[in-house]
Amino acid sequence: MGTNGLIAMLPDMAVFVLVVERGSFSAAARQLGMTPSALSRQVARLEAALGVRLLERTTRQLRLTDAGQATLARCRSMLDAADEAVQLAQQQHARPQGRVRISMPKAFGRFVVAPLMPAFLASYPQVDVELFISDRDVDPLAEGLDLTVRVTDTPPPGMAGRPLLPVRQLLCASPQYLATHGRPVHPRDLTQHLCLYLAEHEADKRWQLQRGNEQLTVAVSGRYATNHSELRLQGVLAHLGIAPLPHFTAQAALAAGQVETVLDDWEFTTAYRGMAWLLYPPNRYLAPKVRVLIDYLADALADQTTPMTR
Repeated sequence: MGTNGLIAMLPDMAVFVLVVERGSFSAAARQLGMTPSALSRQVARLEAALGVRLLERTTRQLRLTDAGQATLARCRSMLDAADEAVQLAQQQHARPQGRVRISMPKAFGRFVVAPLMPAFLASYPQVDVELFISDRDVDPLAEGLDLTVRVTDTPPPGMAGRPLLPVRQLLCASPQYLATHGRPVHPRDLTQHLCLYLAEHEADKRWQLQRGNEQLTVAVSGRYATNHSELRLQGVLAHLGIAPLPHFTAQAALAAGQVETVLDDWEFTTAYRGMAWLLYPPNRYLAPKVRVLIDYLADALADQTTPMTR
């Protein structure tokens, strides 16, 4: 069948889908402002063009044939594609406006995203942002969120995502602490130091480190533990010991010379490492207000594609 023939069939395909979705010729005709007989002729014309019967008609109901079931799926895909084309064209001209709700881990929100918000709000005066910080894994659909940030090696199934930046844990201590207690040169030396750990689980006192293919687990101890990285940073600044910190939490203190890293050739491996993903439901379309925030954050963090060097 040539292009002209296909084009001529498109309206009949759309009518066929509507008749099935409404359950009768009469209901579909009312929606279109046409007569049931006119729609019946269009479906009959489609059946003749395809050479198959699509609907079994009785006085009480319509029933799809096997061929009708297969054809309906393809016709629906055609209408979905047409709707997507319209939506995409409209989004090119739509002005971003409305409220965007976004959730992310506390330290990531405090040190990475919150400093970027004033410039975003200035650039998009009709977009409002509600930023929620929580270290638990939130369900964006259940909690009415447009976006959520999760630090993970792989985004969860059923979610679309955009990588923002890698997250690396650094082992940090203050110069004064190191001057008093010495600098560890091997992970086993940590057993002789005061260490600030998370204390959420017993396993948090067993630090795992990796160098190439070499992996070690070290049992640490200390007098102060907290499950929040900013509080661990404050403990480091108070010379309380050695602590694992996300690189963005430690960045300013490192630049100011207030803290130093140790065991630079080893990688501290925990659950809070990997890529920070900006996640959203896998909708076919994204509202302009959501799209501009996704693009803004990705562009703003594009120069941080690798963690800071120690």
